[in-house]
Amino acid sequence: MKIMIADDHPLYVEALVNLLHTDFEIVSKVDNGSKAVMEAREKHPDVILMDINMPGMNGIDATKKILSEFPNIKIIILTCFEERESLFRAIKAGADGYLLKNLDGKEIINGLIELEKGKNPFAPGLEACILQEFQHKFTEETNNVKELTDKLSDRQIEVLQLVAQGLTYREIGKRLFISERTIKYHMEKIKENLNLKTQDQVIALAWQMGLHNTI
Repeated sequence: MKIMIADDHPLYVEALVNLLHTDFEIVSKVDNGSKAVMEAREKHPDVILMDINMPGMNGIDATKKILSEFPNIKIIILTCFEERESLFRAIKAGADGYLLKNLDGKEIINGLIELEKGKNPFAPGLEACILQEFQHKFTEETNNVKELTDKLSDRQIEVLQLVAQGLTYREIGKRLFISERTIKYHMEKIKENLNLKTQDQVIALAWQMGLHNTI
């Protein structure tokens, strides 16, 4: 996995590099959002660890810009800010995860591993905020299950049902006789068709729709 670090605190960046370089390839280090955009174009990282508060272009605006050009790049916000406003701004911008700098190194590595498996890493406590906001937003829409399922193919509904039951991509692949890569593709299409950002939102919606009990 190729990683870019966008952060304007040199000591923290150095600590991150020391933490990650054994297991991941660090392809770039930048100290502001504008440089992050330029380096994303040149280095094509798989994942960007993005701070929010940087000089010039901030991390939220950089996230929007990068994902508008390279939607397959994964961006994890890595910041000191844990208030809801920053969290939701990041998700709205398209961030795939939100971790706090006060987490220990193992938790950051685990977040990257989760991301590689198709999950969205969030700092403890923040995931609950997302699900609460999501539940409020979709209360009315989920009253009509057919309206939502009509947006999905039969195969996507099968994948959604099994994900909601807690099966891993490998287990789903064995059940449906398809590859993990194909399952990841279906999950991305499900998020796109339902206008969702994270897998946690997808699972929450599936539970509200009762799909976890349908197989």
